[in-house]
Amino acid sequence: MTDPLQPQSASADGSVLRHLPVLLFEVLHALAIQKNGVYVDATFGRGGHCQAMLAELSNQGQVIALDRDPQAIGAAETLRIHEPRLQVFRARFSELGEVLGGCGLAGAIQGVLMDVGVSSPQVDDPDRGFSFRHSGPLDMRMDPSQGVDAAQWLNSADEEVIANIIWRYGEERRARRIAKAIVDARPLSTTQDLAEVVAACVPRGNVKSTKHPATKTFQAVRIFINDELQELQQGVQVAFDSLAVGGRLAVISFHSLEDRQVKQAFKALSQPPVLPRRLPVQDLHVAVRGRLVSGPIRASQTELDVNPRARSATLRVIERVA
Repeated sequence: MTDPLQPQSASADGSVLRHLPVLLFEVLHALAIQKNGVYVDATFGRGGHCQAMLAELSNQGQVIALDRDPQAIGAAETLRIHEPRLQVFRARFSELGEVLGGCGLAGAIQGVLMDVGVSSPQVDDPDRGFSFRHSGPLDMRMDPSQGVDAAQWLNSADEEVIANIIWRYGEERRARRIAKAIVDARPLSTTQDLAEVVAACVPRGNVKSTKHPATKTFQAVRIFINDELQELQQGVQVAFDSLAVGGRLAVISFHSLEDRQVKQAFKALSQPPVLPRRLPVQDLHVAVRGRLVSGPIRASQTELDVNPRARSATLRVIERVA
């Protein structure tokens, strides 16, 4: 059996890929897995977290795996051939309620893991167009069969709209300058095209940064193309509602926009609602729905030594209590 501490997963073509799931020990501890429980891995990716969760369960336990990426679903289906405790669904975060309702499991889940953002296999595949490190088609869609790709949008959107997206989702202070340069350089077709346009907007002579100048722009375009923050907002609420009392929701985020959204959602779920004044005394005792399990959890130095990409990961956990 595969060691969950050295996770590997099969790709759609049957080959085995090395994969390092972030915060693996911390996730397993936070979910407090019950041997016979039913759990959801809402971002299967290449299955690192999922396989570790399955290793903690008895033969009566079960994992429901979701992903919107067809390559990830291919890897999940390959694993499912040999793993009867696993069910696989191609779905977004926001569709989790429909999936669990169809399985008759709404409100009966002991734990949900949401691993937000783009995965390492997506970043490392030039054909997916997520990274400026490799030249490839300017796509960035998590599901290439759905919606408009990054090139189509950048080549047709108004300059002001592009600037607003880069500022809003990338927090890039040069957003207007970059948007103008993009419009002037159109049409763009490759990741290299976009990276070079953005790099040219960085003033010469500045102190060199460890980050590529196109990092924030690529992040912003990707988030917009995949509607990631809206999916996260809906997904957190649906996932929490799917939990049985005592069940836990764990969310891993990778940048401040995501983490801020998760933090605010968890805060709202763990505090009493604001009630109208002059309510009868008997109506003032309102149960809090959730309990924060801990503060933000980040990767240990031991993990960072073998997986530097975990540096930006933040794990937050909430438990349903009512």
